[in-house]
Amino acid sequence: MSVLVLVEHDGSAIKDATLATVTAASQLGDVNALVVGNNADAVAQAAAKIAGVGKVYIANGPALEHQLAEAVAPIAVRLMESHDAFVVPATTTGKNIAPRVAALLDVMQISDILSVEDADTFTRPIYAGNAIATVKSKDAKKVITVRTTAFDKAAADGGSGTVEQVEAAGDPRTSSFVSAEASESERPELTSAKIIVSGGRAFGSSEQFHALLDPLADKLGAAVGASRAAVDAGYAPNDYQVGQTGKIVAPQVYVAIGISGAIQHLAGMKDSKTIIAINKDEEAPIFQVADIGLVGDLFKIVPELTEKL
Repeated sequence: MSVLVLVEHDGSAIKDATLATVTAASQLGDVNALVVGNNADAVAQAAAKIAGVGKVYIANGPALEHQLAEAVAPIAVRLMESHDAFVVPATTTGKNIAPRVAALLDVMQISDILSVEDADTFTRPIYAGNAIATVKSKDAKKVITVRTTAFDKAAADGGSGTVEQVEAAGDPRTSSFVSAEASESERPELTSAKIIVSGGRAFGSSEQFHALLDPLADKLGAAVGASRAAVDAGYAPNDYQVGQTGKIVAPQVYVAIGISGAIQHLAGMKDSKTIIAINKDEEAPIFQVADIGLVGDLFKIVPELTEKL
């Protein structure tokens, strides 16, 4: 079985989600990779070094600079003539491109897989992760998105793949890039951080949220996350949100402070290796999944914890 993996990148570096996707794809068969962008040859060379990647297809062109689905999908469909599966990370970019590729191939998309049982059978979460469904596809060509926290990352070095140029599709002119407003932070990216400190609505204000969490995160070298309630209340920006409608994370340590543990939040972080919960309500659902629980007032505990680190 031949598998085509979409390489997610920022124009210069490959994102960690791609490495986990390569691991998932390698369980299906021989892995090739697709890099699209504008002057993305350096990314293609880096992709060729990923362990397990055989061939890297590179498509360069001005219309591909922002990797819009309308421009990327025709290239993937053309390459799928010689591949059996198109596999992408279940990220914003992957979820944008995969459905269009599936539609053009006239096949069903298999979303957010957690494991590969065989060439046709996969598991995926349903009901906010409270149940795991085993699904089987009879489609000859498969389009799959991967929950990257469920797979180990492939080694970024050690591979010896080859790079092949492919024709870039012209600008379809059905969509255009307007602008991107990306937050910049010296802290680790939320989805790849080894330690995450998250806060909930219990902080009461944006000022308290940042005044208490930011120093703790800096001491731990951690990323800062938030529950949907905290984001909706304006305490933190949208890209901090962890949960079913936010980012799915699985760090080595997840510290949930002032978060009750609603099912939607647990869906985004319950695969964390060690979960530490701080909450004044000893009946809070978060304690059911926590490895370490501390019942108390976060306004006293967090400053004390930060001071002792």
